[in-house]
Amino acid sequence: MSVSRHPVNQAPSRHFLSWRYAVVAVAVVLAACGKKEADPAQAQQAPPPPQVGVVTVTPGTIGLQNELPGRLEASRVAEVRARASGILQKRLFREGSEVKAGQQLFLIDNAPYRASLESAQASVAQAEATLAQAKSQADRYKPLVAVNAVSKQDYDNAVASQKTAEANVASAKASVTTARINLGYASVTSPISGRIGRALVTEGALVGQGDATQLAVVQQIDPLYVNFTQSASDALRLQRGVASGQLKQAGNGAASVKVVLDDGTEYAHAGKLLFSDLTVDSTSGQVTLRAEIPNPERLLLPGLYVRVKLEQAAVDNAVLLPQQAVSRAASGDSVKVVGAENKLETRSVKLGPAQGSNWVVLEGLKNGEKVMVDGFQKLPRGAPGQPVTVTPVDWKAAAAPQGQGAPAAKQ
Repeated sequence: MSVSRHPVNQAPSRHFLSWRYAVVAVAVVLAACGKKEADPAQAQQAPPPPQVGVVTVTPGTIGLQNELPGRLEASRVAEVRARASGILQKRLFREGSEVKAGQQLFLIDNAPYRASLESAQASVAQAEATLAQAKSQADRYKPLVAVNAVSKQDYDNAVASQKTAEANVASAKASVTTARINLGYASVTSPISGRIGRALVTEGALVGQGDATQLAVVQQIDPLYVNFTQSASDALRLQRGVASGQLKQAGNGAASVKVVLDDGTEYAHAGKLLFSDLTVDSTSGQVTLRAEIPNPERLLLPGLYVRVKLEQAAVDNAVLLPQQAVSRAASGDSVKVVGAENKLETRSVKLGPAQGSNWVVLEGLKNGEKVMVDGFQKLPRGAPGQPVTVTPVDWKAAAAPQGQGAPAAKQ
């Protein structure tokens, strides 16, 4: 019996080849997968440092300002009243115009007062005539009484008559003066220079009958007063700061005052503080202050409510920073400073009062350091030590007095 070996020999050869092909295919797939996983890791690059805005610290002397509500008031107010009774005949000014002291404003019917003056002058003439007669008689009796030609009693009566006549002349002259004053009151004049308002009476009105009728009001509005209040605790804190040397008095003792109008604009002319009241209001704990504001253009009017920027003290070697640059927390206040190799570091600072949209930084920063003020949203978590790209910010401290130090944007 013959046995064929060909089928037996062919089967193992096919299985062996299939296994080899499978191994090669798996190897190719693994190699391909490894290549796909390795390529993105090799191609990935580190992101560029975030771009942040900074300002350069420049310490200087900064005035400490408080913004307080106030109300304007005329520096002088005069009520023009009728001091003589009668019919108002004429108004001699234009309402709302500027008038000078002594300028005639109204004319009251003065006929009765002219008659009184003429009567008083006639009384003077009569009294002077009587005096002349009495003096002449006394002069005639004087040598006669020496030779006993007249009695001494007659001479004494003549001298007494002369003195009585002299007194009557003085009284008559006083009546003339009174009559002339009353006649002058019929011509109503302005007691001060200033702007006059509307006339409160019209021609034909009976004025001064029983009381001094108010005719108009004249107000001096250059300069103006601004009255405002300040917390007594704030005033005391400033005084203590000046006394301890931490603060210095602003303006060589004359506090600077600026007025901010309703639209937010600052009035062009700065004023000066005149006085601070000696009494604290028991209900509000406020102290009343008054400042004088120039008003040459007559733009400001009495009664207008304004905001007052009061600079009573100044601090040396301080820095103004925008409020968005400062982080405030229970643990303290801090800013982000760009240090060596443009890496951020957190710096603790000591703040003073706010100046508008800025903070006064008293301690913690040095001249020339760069403080981050913009780009906080670009920082990743764990920002301290983060490299950054620095961009100077053209920022100007709005609350910095002219000529005083503030952070600069230029490097």
